[in-house]
Amino acid sequence: MYRYMMKAKLHKATVTEANLHYVGSITIDEDLLDAVDLVENEKVQVVNNNNGERLETYIIAGERGSGVFCLNGAAARLVQPGDVIIVIGYTMIEQTECKGYQPKVAILDESNKIIELTGTEPAHTIK
Repeated sequence: MYRYMMKAKLHKATVTEANLHYVGSITIDEDLLDAVDLVENEKVQVVNNNNGERLETYIIAGERGSGVFCLNGAAARLVQPGDVIIVIGYTMIEQTECKGYQPKVAILDESNKIIELTGTEPAHTIK
């Protein structure tokens, strides 16, 4: 049996842009993608902490070091620049590999710089 597990998480990212007239997707700084093992065209879930919206889309790699988080196309209607979001990637793994499995979680500051990189999901409130 296989299970869907969280593979990667960019936590408390700040939306820098929302571009309604783009084809679609989310543009993310490629340095941040590397930090949590996400890749261009990979499917992700985006959760908006400001309004509760959830959506699925795919990644476009953004300029390294830019801190960009831009929701494109229809998804731009669900966010505003300045909103705080969570980007989550999933993987499917064999059940026997679940015990001890650890995702890559990056907790970001207001400038979308990594303040903590962990292999576990914190069981506490992040300020």
